[in-house]
Amino acid sequence: MTKEAQIGIIGSGAMGSGIAQVAAMAGHQVVLYDNNTAALEKAKTSLSSALQKLQEKGKITSAAELLNQFTFADSILSFAGCSLIIEAIVERLEVKKSVFGEVEIVVNADCILASNTSSLSITSIAASCKKPERVIGLHFFNPAPLMALVEIIPAIQTDPGLITMAKELMLQWGKLPVIAKDTPGFIVNRIARPYYGEAIRLFEEGIASIAAIDKVMTEIAGFRMGPFALMDYIGHDVNYVVTETVFQSFFYDPRYKPSFSQKRLLEAGWLGRKSGRGFYNYASGDDIKGDATDMSTAGLIMDRILAMLINEAVDALYLGVASVADIETAMTKGVNYPKGLLQWCDEWGASNCLAVLDGLYEEYHEDRYRSSPLLRKHAAGNKKFV
Repeated sequence: MTKEAQIGIIGSGAMGSGIAQVAAMAGHQVVLYDNNTAALEKAKTSLSSALQKLQEKGKITSAAELLNQFTFADSILSFAGCSLIIEAIVERLEVKKSVFGEVEIVVNADCILASNTSSLSITSIAASCKKPERVIGLHFFNPAPLMALVEIIPAIQTDPGLITMAKELMLQWGKLPVIAKDTPGFIVNRIARPYYGEAIRLFEEGIASIAAIDKVMTEIAGFRMGPFALMDYIGHDVNYVVTETVFQSFFYDPRYKPSFSQKRLLEAGWLGRKSGRGFYNYASGDDIKGDATDMSTAGLIMDRILAMLINEAVDALYLGVASVADIETAMTKGVNYPKGLLQWCDEWGASNCLAVLDGLYEEYHEDRYRSSPLLRKHAAGNKKFV
C-alpha cells in the first residue's frame, strides 16, 4: 500500500486518534470519523497538541502541515476514497458488526476493513460483511504512537494475501507486527491473563499483601509494573472486562476465571488511577491493602505467577496461536515483559516450571493448574523452546 493511499479511522477516542497519528506520520492522508461531533473536536485539539509537542522536540518538521493531512468527519460517506479502514470503537461485537455493515456500503470493492479489537472474534465481525475476505484484525496497543507492537489477526475468511500486505504496511508504519490465530485474546491478552489472575489468587488466599506481590514482581522478577499497579493503571473497566470476555470465549476454562476482588472494585466505581482508587488509594497516596514488609513468600509468589505465565505461552505455541518468535516479540514489546516467556522457561528449566504446576494441581485439584502437553514433553526431553 503506497503513501498515497487514504486511511480511514472509525472512532476518535484515544486509540482511534493514536492510530490516525501513526498513519499520518507514515505519510498518509487520514479520515478520522466519529458520529459524536464533540468527541471529534476533542480529538482534533488533542492531536494538534500532540503534534506541536513533537515539533518542539524536533521529531517532526511542521505540526500544522501534518495536521493538514487529517480530515475530521462526522459522516461515513467521507470514507468513499479510502483504501483501508481501521475501526477503533467500543468492545461490543454487535456494535462493531453493525458499523462494518454500514461502512462496507460506502467504500470501494478493494477497500480493506480492519478491526482494532483486543479480544473479539474477527471471524464473527467478518461474517457481517458481504465481502468477508477483505476483513482482518489489526490490534494496536495503547498509546498507539509509542507502542511498537501490532497483532495481525486473519479471520478464517480472510484472503491469505491480505496477511502479507498488512505485515508490510505495519513495517512501513514503523511497527512490529506479529501474526495471531483468531482465538480469544489473540497473543498478548491471552498469555498475560495469569499475571493478573494468579496475583489476585495469591492475595485472596492471604499468602501475601498486594504491595508485597507488586514488589516481588518488579524488584525481583524485573517487571516494569506489579500486577496490581498495572491493573489500576489499565483500569478495571478495561482489564476486568477483557478477563471476563476471554473467560466466556474460552467456554469458561478455569485458567481464565475472573476474580470477585476485581469485580467488586468495578462495581464500586474504583477503576484505578482514572478514578483515584482501585487496589491502591491514589487520592491519599496510601496502600489500602497492606504493606510490603513481609517478603518471606517472595519465591512462592514469583514461582506461581511465572509458572502460570510460561504455561500459557507454551500452550499458545502448542495450539498454533503464534510462532515462537511472535510470542516472544508480543510479550516483550506489547506488555514490556523483561524477557520472552519461552526464553524464561529455557533458563528456568521446563522441568522446574512443570514441578510448580504439578504441585499446585496436587494441592488444589483444580484444572486451572493443568500443564500444557508441550511443556510436559519439553520437560521429559530436556528440550529448549528458543
